[in-house]
Amino acid sequence: MAVKKYDVIVIGAGPGGMTAALYASRANLSVLMLDRGIYGGQMNNTAEVENYPGFKSILGPDLAKEMYASATQFSAEFAYGNVETVTVAEDGMKIVKTDNGDFATQALIIATGSQYKKLQVPGEKEYSGRGVSYCAVCDGAFFRNQDVVVVGGGDSAIEEGAYLTQLASEVDVIHRRDQLRAQKILQDRAFANEKMKFTWDTIVTEIVGDGKKVTKVKTHNKKTGEDSEIATHGVFIYVGLLPVSGPFQQLGITDEAGWIITDEKMATSVPGVFALGDVRKKELRQITTAVGDGGIAGQNAYNYLESLKD
Repeated sequence: MAVKKYDVIVIGAGPGGMTAALYASRANLSVLMLDRGIYGGQMNNTAEVENYPGFKSILGPDLAKEMYASATQFSAEFAYGNVETVTVAEDGMKIVKTDNGDFATQALIIATGSQYKKLQVPGEKEYSGRGVSYCAVCDGAFFRNQDVVVVGGGDSAIEEGAYLTQLASEVDVIHRRDQLRAQKILQDRAFANEKMKFTWDTIVTEIVGDGKKVTKVKTHNKKTGEDSEIATHGVFIYVGLLPVSGPFQQLGITDEAGWIITDEKMATSVPGVFALGDVRKKELRQITTAVGDGGIAGQNAYNYLESLKD
């Protein structure tokens, strides 16, 4: 199969990737967005977005559709593909090998985002999809009128826990600390929600089931040392993020944890390779910050290609 060339290839079609594609295609560049899943990234797993300017409130999947329409209005293309390797040729061309063909570009933008960390406890893998979930919007309806637990104390845990109260009979938030890390407005709503309860200073040590579905979690209180059990039908896990950067680590552009290092132009240490959004080492990971990164990356990809003409 012949290698198809584009001026710019964007790997990842979340909010940042789509913005980069918009900026690059608007500059009359040929642009390909590659993603292993549907466009929108984690927005598709978000029930409600309240902090994106222009919308008082909008469903995550609806915002993804709006962004995709913008991203493709200047002829940017979208294709499904799981990236396997990225190599840089002697002439600076970046070769992107995927399970859906190979592509080449002089300007590569990495926008692969992050994924939820696993608890790495017994039963988690066994009952994944059978009571263990990392997406309340995707799986919450399976637990209508049932008790569930949410593991975590950040924004995602509290937002998704609040969403689950619309479906579940009770949501028990299990957090390893004695206070939440979520934004104060989210905390205030959670504490006022009669269907949410909180188990503090506690970690989940095992997820237990009957062979078909989850029935309980085993826990350990870090302060008292007490081991106990909580009966539940569902376990929703939000304990942090990991960068999706595996195919790019051989380029030498990540830190020890796998986050991609860039400058303020979103440029990595490899000429013509840019990174943006949640996969980048940065302070705040939000839709708004990803969009800002995307505009910068798209513009600087254009600037890089112009510099090659000199």
